[in-house]
Amino acid sequence: MTGLYAHGAIMAGLRSVSQTGDGAAQLAGLANIASNYLIAGNEGSRHGTSHPSIVPYQVFPCRDGFLMIGAGNDKQFKLLAAIILQKPELADDPRFSTNAARVTNREELIHIISTALKQHDRSHWIDRFTGIGVPFGPINNIKQTFAHPQAVARCSTVEVDHPRAGKVRMVAPPVTYNGKRMPVRRPPPWLSQHTTEVLQELGYSESDIASLRSKRIV
Repeated sequence: MTGLYAHGAIMAGLRSVSQTGDGAAQLAGLANIASNYLIAGNEGSRHGTSHPSIVPYQVFPCRDGFLMIGAGNDKQFKLLAAIILQKPELADDPRFSTNAARVTNREELIHIISTALKQHDRSHWIDRFTGIGVPFGPINNIKQTFAHPQAVARCSTVEVDHPRAGKVRMVAPPVTYNGKRMPVRRPPPWLSQHTTEVLQELGYSESDIASLRSKRIV
């Protein structure tokens, strides 16, 4: 949400400048952490991937990778316990039967879930989670990310010819406009390749540029 509000404020500010000449101001922050302090007086602290007031809601290790799991309410936790972990007794355990109890007994529950997930590969748990109604997502490494069917279908990489390095594979522009992706018109430059060109566009003369180069400023 922080990024979403920041993006919206930037776009609104640019629009405001074009219409009135005045920009916009925006304060970016995590609303849930701020509310936890304003309402309950709890100072923010480090939680890694976990959530301060929802349990279980974090990254968990499997035998060969990691999964993000977010059982955000009691119904989802019952599904997690009974169908996915096949430990229905967890949902009836007073230590874990409500979210408040799960927050209090966070360490015990996280240990139980982690121990269970480590018994199988990630693919086993993905099959178990799919279609059940408990939010989850695999944590992919870079190789898995580019091999993902969605990444392949959306042509997330592009290959260009580089005058020094030959063919170079790069990340493609991520956004399409009107069904078309922005073209990659040139390869990445080498160090200082366009320095003269840029300085000339800024109004520097050839002698100015030569002087800058002689002084090792550019």
